[in-house]
Amino acid sequence: MPEAQDDAIDSQSPLDDDALARLDDYLASEHLGEEAPDLIGAHGYLVALAVSPGQIPPDVWLAELFEGEPPFADATERDEIRGLLEALKTNAGSIMERGHRIELPFDSELDEDGEMVAAIEDWCAGFMQGVFVDEAAWFSQDEAHVAALLLPFMALSGLFDDEPEMAELVADEAQFSALAGQLAELTLDLYLHFRVPPEPPKGKGSATKKRAGSGKRGGKR
Repeated sequence: MPEAQDDAIDSQSPLDDDALARLDDYLASEHLGEEAPDLIGAHGYLVALAVSPGQIPPDVWLAELFEGEPPFADATERDEIRGLLEALKTNAGSIMERGHRIELPFDSELDEDGEMVAAIEDWCAGFMQGVFVDEAAWFSQDEAHVAALLLPFMALSGLFDDEPEMAELVADEAQFSALAGQLAELTLDLYLHFRVPPEPPKGKGSATKKRAGSGKRGGKR
């Protein structure tokens, strides 16, 4: 199967339209309160969990997502909603494990009414919330490199608008859109960074073998 076609198939959500609508309705329900995440923010959060090098128990990340135990009508609804959230998280990890970029729930081309800007900000804010759940694990491997990869997420999230250097990165629509267009690739880069071991310096292995071989030859004399 051609790579482009395989990538397109892998990027499809494991949830059908009815399931996504059900999750959206739950997240938008009044009994969750105004601080509850919307579907786009929850997606960003779950993608960050899929990228994270640490394993976070479902009870922990669920409580962090809703800032406490979310209200459920009964055990059936609890299992249903948790299952839908877990499916989105698992799908994102499965796609990136194959080396593919995930499909983000927005277009990086901005619109006049600002809905796309709001969607990008919500997704990035959700992603950063997922990072904060286990921040130490994220920065345990080459902190400077991870911080550089996360910079666009931070700038676009709106969480750091009081920092001048962040505001400068998204000072106009062109810069905002350009950064948004990098998010899928950067997400994959972060995932691979935590899972693909760095290549050894070129020549180091062969030099070691040569020295070892020289020692053996010397011992025979």
